[in-house]
Amino acid sequence: MNNPGTGAFPLRIEGLGAAGDGFARYDGHVLFLPGTLPGEEVLARFSGTRPELIEVTSPSPDRVTPPCSLFGECGGCAIQEMSLPALLEWKTARVSAALDAAGFENIALPKQYQTAPYTRRRMDLAVQRIPGGIILGLHRRNGDPVDMTECHLLHPELFALLSPLREVLGTLGALTGRGSLVLNLLDSGPDLTLSTPAELTSVDRSKLAAFGREHKLPRISWQNPKDRSIETVSQTKPVKERFGDVETSPPPAAFLQATRDAENAIVQAAVEGLPSLNKKDITVELFAGCGTLTFPLSEKGRVLAYEGELAAANCLKSAAGGRRVEGYQRDLMRQPLLPHDLKSTRVVVLDPPYAGAGAQTMPLAKSGVKDIVYISCNPAALEKDGRALREAGYSLLNWTVVDQFLWSTEVETVLVFSRDPKRIKRENSRRNHSAPSHLDS
Repeated sequence: MNNPGTGAFPLRIEGLGAAGDGFARYDGHVLFLPGTLPGEEVLARFSGTRPELIEVTSPSPDRVTPPCSLFGECGGCAIQEMSLPALLEWKTARVSAALDAAGFENIALPKQYQTAPYTRRRMDLAVQRIPGGIILGLHRRNGDPVDMTECHLLHPELFALLSPLREVLGTLGALTGRGSLVLNLLDSGPDLTLSTPAELTSVDRSKLAAFGREHKLPRISWQNPKDRSIETVSQTKPVKERFGDVETSPPPAAFLQATRDAENAIVQAAVEGLPSLNKKDITVELFAGCGTLTFPLSEKGRVLAYEGELAAANCLKSAAGGRRVEGYQRDLMRQPLLPHDLKSTRVVVLDPPYAGAGAQTMPLAKSGVKDIVYISCNPAALEKDGRALREAGYSLLNWTVVDQFLWSTEVETVLVFSRDPKRIKRENSRRNHSAPSHLDS
């Protein structure tokens, strides 16, 4: 590539890459420029070997002023310069491209849902001691943490804790350098899990317990960075979270969907994606977590729920009494359910981790299960798993895009696959007489 030195040169932004950066072609190479949008004309220059944006000379109609003053410094958001409707369409296009690459043709238009600002109820923050204080926030891209003095994502109840948290964390002897803090906003209130480089002293524990009482926090936990074990430091009342009509007690740092409204949209799409069930039909749920989907699914029939993480599996099993739910702890990546394990299964619902279903994909594809509801959080993994399902004879009946990580590149999708000829025929007929829509808020 010919480097024009420090002089400015024009570029036209062709699209966004997976990290949310605009890309353009120059001298036969693809250049990525953060802060640019598709269709924009820009001036750039090289800073060493990397291109640097000088000016947007012809802005996109989708360009807006980033709402947060920390944008570009804090790494929590990647694309605040794009309007939210345009961002939802871009995320939808990412999923559509993955499905196209997996070989699905003539797919229906999806339903779409986008969460609102200030609704994020789960966040993993970095904690760092610096001379004279504490930094509590998210990492800048490939860099150090940035103090979260402003956030348009985080729920106000959690954001209000950050300032007093800096004060108490600054007094802890165990915080000798960098640590981490997981915030979860449960039905019972904020749930905190702290990790520090050194073990908490008795004085540290007393300070955290006093902080919990002062701010009426149901539970504060500490995670040992060496063996990842977690212990409760302070608990003022029971910890509760409701999934469907079932009350559970999630473990510290439990996985939750990032926002409550997005969780509702995902659950709604998953339940609506089930085939018609009778009382004897079995739904097998894989990667079930604490029961986010399990208990709403159980309102439609019997559910066998599998989860690899012990604390989450125990949470699910403890809440399953008297329900049509059987919970099992099983590492599906190392010990996937095989086709004969799924012999009596009517439908499989799975919400795999970011990397996809892994070793569970092929046994599922080779099973006799006719219907699958797949919740994806990664278009690249969806492409791989989706290709295996398509090659096994599954058709895509419908899909729902849920944007619960505003201003990021992350996207959730609920997809309904089937190889039941009658159901496919009915869905195709229904599709021909209806239009796509946005889910109700």
